[in-house]
Amino acid sequence: MATVSLRNVKKVYPFVSGETKKKKKKKGDAEEKKNNLQITEQGVVAVQEFNLDIADKEFIVLVGPSGCGKSTTLRMVAGLEEISDGELYIDGKLMNDVAPKDRDIAMVFQNYALYPHMTVYENMAFSLKLRKESKDVIDRKVREAAEILDITQYLDRKPKALSGGQRQRVAIGRAIVRDPAVFLMDEPLSNLDAKLRNQMRAEIIKLRERINTTFIYVTHDQTEAMTLGDRIVIMRDGYIQQIGTPQEVFNNPRNLFVAGFIGTPQMNFFDAHLSIENGKYVVTLGSLKVELDEEKQARLHANNVPEQDVTLGVRPEHTDLVKEGGITAKVDVSEMMGSSVHLHISAEGKDVIIIVPTIDMKDHFKMGDTVHFTFNGNVAHVFSKETERNLEW
Repeated sequence: MATVSLRNVKKVYPFVSGETKKKKKKKGDAEEKKNNLQITEQGVVAVQEFNLDIADKEFIVLVGPSGCGKSTTLRMVAGLEEISDGELYIDGKLMNDVAPKDRDIAMVFQNYALYPHMTVYENMAFSLKLRKESKDVIDRKVREAAEILDITQYLDRKPKALSGGQRQRVAIGRAIVRDPAVFLMDEPLSNLDAKLRNQMRAEIIKLRERINTTFIYVTHDQTEAMTLGDRIVIMRDGYIQQIGTPQEVFNNPRNLFVAGFIGTPQMNFFDAHLSIENGKYVVTLGSLKVELDEEKQARLHANNVPEQDVTLGVRPEHTDLVKEGGITAKVDVSEMMGSSVHLHISAEGKDVIIIVPTIDMKDHFKMGDTVHFTFNGNVAHVFSKETERNLEW
């Protein structure tokens, strides 16, 4: 199949002809930021300093909030957006000036982009007809793709007679028949309801095993990113925040943004103090002192981290209720989620969520109840107040 490399890729949308800036900036002035995008003299910067090497047959997910530049990056790989600066290589060949049709890629869009006047069969066969493939080859490839996606029974229907999930399968099938070197998917499940999204996620995982190609997948849904990707690229304001396996970014977030973005519900954050007692790093939250585990101790010592006020992060599932001691809190809301209860509580001036497995519950919690919680040193993350970086890294 193919490797993909992006080297210092940047995308700037120039100001349109006749557009004027409200105020000419003086030298040394800070660059303006609006709607998560950086605005410079050259124009609006959507993506900058993007460096990524994607291995052959790897499944990479670009994830981040709206406006972070992930779809723009995908469209630059596809050739639908011009690269302002940097280099794109597919299978070792420079692709900056290569036309989209010659890049050996296939793309699945968020809105399906099916031809309404064509049947499912005709939609899937269209690109092969343009390549002047024989009728036998076209028929074989279309029916093989339809069988993989379980849409054989819909080949004679028009798109308007299909559900959203079925239309998305057709869009994927249209890409599969081309047997591309790189498969690009731009938020393909965002128009589907929750149940269909879960089903289609499973279908994409199975599809990946069957067609064995390189995938670049864009989503704003961190659940999709965690379940689909071999590696995740987390983006914010056009910059890469962290690259790693789903487990790496969950267990070792490199900054406050990644820690809050990855995980459902999101990580709890507190104002705390990091100190050194008897050569050991200890985090203090209110009246609670917790010594960090050996791995965290080693990384903090290696970085010569001084004592300081920190932002402490603890995930809801890593927080334990205790009968007494720990941090005292008041229950605001109790949400029954089936296998667990999500307790929304007020503690240390913060809104906090604790996940309590129902199998461990002996009491029902009501608004206003007093509870106590604690956590272990192996699940505590300490972030710099100034830089928001994880102090371990």
